[in-house]
Amino acid sequence: MEAELGLICLILAAVGSSFAVILHAMNRLLSKQTPLALMLGCGYLVALSSAFSLLYLILAFVADDFALAYVASHSNSQLPVIFKIAASWGGHQGSMLFWVVTLSLWACLIRSRDEFSSQYKADYIAAMLMLTAIFAWFTLLTSNPFEYAPSLASDGRDLNPMLQDVGLILHPPLLYLGYVGFASILALGVAALLQPSAIHHWFQAGRDWAMVAWGFLTLGIIVGSWWAYNELGWGGWWFWDPVENASLLPWLTATALLHTLVQSKRQGGVNKSSYMLAFLTFGFSVLGTFIVRSGILTSVHAFAVDPTKGIVLLLVMAFIFLLTFALLILKSDSIPAKAITHWLSRQYLTLVAMGLLLIATSTVFLGTFYPMIYELLRLGSISVGAPYFNTMIAPLSLLGLLAMGWGPLLKWQQGLFQRRKRVLTEFVVSAVLGAVLYLLQVQVWAPMTLLFWCVTTWVIVSHLRLLFVMPPTKRRQKLPMVLSHIGIALVCLGAMMNAQHSFERNVRVEPNSYHQFDGFSIRYQGIDWSIGPNYTAERASVSLILADRQFQLLPERRHYPVRVMNMTEPAIKSFWHGDYYLTLGEKVGPKAYALKIQYRAYIWWIWLGGLMVVAAVFTALQPVQQRVKVERYCEQQSY
Repeated sequence: MEAELGLICLILAAVGSSFAVILHAMNRLLSKQTPLALMLGCGYLVALSSAFSLLYLILAFVADDFALAYVASHSNSQLPVIFKIAASWGGHQGSMLFWVVTLSLWACLIRSRDEFSSQYKADYIAAMLMLTAIFAWFTLLTSNPFEYAPSLASDGRDLNPMLQDVGLILHPPLLYLGYVGFASILALGVAALLQPSAIHHWFQAGRDWAMVAWGFLTLGIIVGSWWAYNELGWGGWWFWDPVENASLLPWLTATALLHTLVQSKRQGGVNKSSYMLAFLTFGFSVLGTFIVRSGILTSVHAFAVDPTKGIVLLLVMAFIFLLTFALLILKSDSIPAKAITHWLSRQYLTLVAMGLLLIATSTVFLGTFYPMIYELLRLGSISVGAPYFNTMIAPLSLLGLLAMGWGPLLKWQQGLFQRRKRVLTEFVVSAVLGAVLYLLQVQVWAPMTLLFWCVTTWVIVSHLRLLFVMPPTKRRQKLPMVLSHIGIALVCLGAMMNAQHSFERNVRVEPNSYHQFDGFSIRYQGIDWSIGPNYTAERASVSLILADRQFQLLPERRHYPVRVMNMTEPAIKSFWHGDYYLTLGEKVGPKAYALKIQYRAYIWWIWLGGLMVVAAVFTALQPVQQRVKVERYCEQQSY
């Protein structure tokens, strides 16, 4: 019953969104205005029907309805309920349905913007429902999660053990909310192009919604890196895998978009760049889905692969790109632009930051897709790994940090830079402080890491000074920038320290064996067996000894009989300066095991910096209605 109801709701969402788009397009061609109430009604109908469709799919998972092919492929009667719920969006079909739900919900969000004209709202809803219709029909025709299996299975194949983690509950939905959120920015831009008189709406809502989508995407990437670190047992947080890069590409362009939207809202500069970045960001979001689902690039994240569906997604992306860029070209003359007159200003520095972010985007894009292009041209096979990305991204990150440290010292449009001596003194003192802090922690120092410490310290000092010297009434306004920039600086510093000062040791352990290393030692007690809900586990008992302190760690090797897969569950002891990360390996003797011991330097600084960036998003999102009232009051006073 759940399957039939879910399918009916999905069909209703596809038909309802298509009806609204066709009706609005016909009215546009006839120079008529579609009633806003009708468009909102269609939006609510599509949102409710798609949400109920997802709910019925979740109920099918919880009820172990293995008659559905999707449920049988991604669940099992022994799977914990929380993972059954998460499995509903863990595979290809469920993730596409989640896209439809989030698209329709973002479409209804325009209802909260009372200051927008009815025509602009109708255009926005139509643009969002067009995307919803495309993905709804794609889901129905090629990725139907309610399709019955050819034969009834007595039990399911179980969820991939890599996905049986709390990360699956959070990571994919956060990414989807971010990806689809950028569709709303695209729709806002399209609506503004269709109605040039409402172009100011694009900047009013664009910044707020881009900030929300960027926050979701940032948090999704953070959770994803934490998930990989805790679940995969390799001890790393970023592998430069194609799927990881696919989430980084829209994040980079969205970061550039946020900066240009702030600039555009303040004085109308680089407005065309804002449109281009909005379209490019959503394009990269769809491209990321294509990479995950097509299998065209080798990835450790390829949990749900179907090349045919990936090609269809690519065609969908091409259609959206051609349509939006054609509209942008046709309406480009209606987009205002204002030249930057002072190169030594925060306005110009924003343009520099955008350039650095686009260079980083091009670097990641080239490294990700060059092997595929090389192979398609039948030139052979080639791989581009972490050394390329690290070599290219590190100097770009350093330049970005320099720009962030310089920013608080400049006025928005002022071309004259004063107080040179004070600024130089601040930089020198910050650099010396950073160098001292670094050299006190390490025995062997690396020049590049030392440079990062100096510049990062300068970024932190310059931004804290900005808050200190600013009037209390304006500190709240600058706090999001300060938090986000310091957070990014901590991410860069943590990544550099993690790369330069981490190490690993591999040992053969037997019961009651003792092993001494530089700065720490371990004592291995032995193995215990445990039984989980859908797995059996070998659990090692290891004592980590640091000076006069001792910590008990329990790394595991799990066997999942349904999937016939073995998984490692690392044991981690965290400190402010890094983690001790233990992974139990293969059995190498009657009672002996291989044990890998890693020290991951400053790993938590990366996630702390990322969480600071997310916190900056929340502090930046003031109540929209309150800000609208203030803007209206200011407009009235100006007359």
